[in-house]
Amino acid sequence: MQKNILAIHDISCFGKCSLTVALPILSACGHTTTVLPTAVLSTHTGGFTNYTFNDLTTDLLPIINHWKSLNIKFDAIYTGYLGSIKQIDMVKQIIDTFKTPTTQIIVDPVMGDGGKLYSGFDTAFAQELATLTKKADIIIPNLTEASLILNIDYPTAPNEEYYIDVLNKLHIYSNASVILTGVAKDNLLGAGIYDANTQTTSFVYADKINGFYHGTGDVFASVLTGSLLLDESIISSTQIACDITKSAIEKTYHYKTDQRFGVAFEQCMPMLMQKLKLI
Repeated sequence: MQKNILAIHDISCFGKCSLTVALPILSACGHTTTVLPTAVLSTHTGGFTNYTFNDLTTDLLPIINHWKSLNIKFDAIYTGYLGSIKQIDMVKQIIDTFKTPTTQIIVDPVMGDGGKLYSGFDTAFAQELATLTKKADIIIPNLTEASLILNIDYPTAPNEEYYIDVLNKLHIYSNASVILTGVAKDNLLGAGIYDANTQTTSFVYADKINGFYHGTGDVFASVLTGSLLLDESIISSTQIACDITKSAIEKTYHYKTDQRFGVAFEQCMPMLMQKLKLI
């Protein structure tokens, strides 16, 4: 039977991120994806100006109440961009309402990158979003988000010892398994993993491709989520996510498109399905 994943993200109409990335990737993994849009934006907020923003906070609970009346069940709840502090509290309620002993809670604490908060967010939002990780089974912060969650300085020259320390502290804070993205080593880029079930730390990498593109975090987190729900191990799922993200960046780099426009992840879906033995 197909797994049903509730994806709680915004819809950025242009720019390939959030739900416009999560929905096709999770579908390619063979899952049913139920969406709960937190906001509708004309573009994502990274590098664009004068974008429109329609806050959907007042729509969330009526949607949820309708689902409750239909007795809808979820195998996983996967959260990303949330538009306000009020939405964070609502998502906590949603998790409490729909979580069962077998429901996986996967939190991507979207709030910043490159040592800075995203446009529209402040430290109060970051502090509140950090508490959502305590509801999770798996969290997927980047280095900026890890620093904000732990209230520590953003690192200038992190090494493996630093990554291990941060992974351990994030687990202690959240009690979740941790996938720390943006972990660099020589000419490689990947992720650090703290597996709460085995209490072990490991790293996975792919070749680093020059260039910075928006939406890669959503590609990574969505591939990871889709793989985990197919019972791939946390290490295997993270490696697949690294490989697909690297391939998408590589294809986009050769096209020389505007970095704000997102990555060509669509062309990597056959590769993803092969890795997951779906074709």
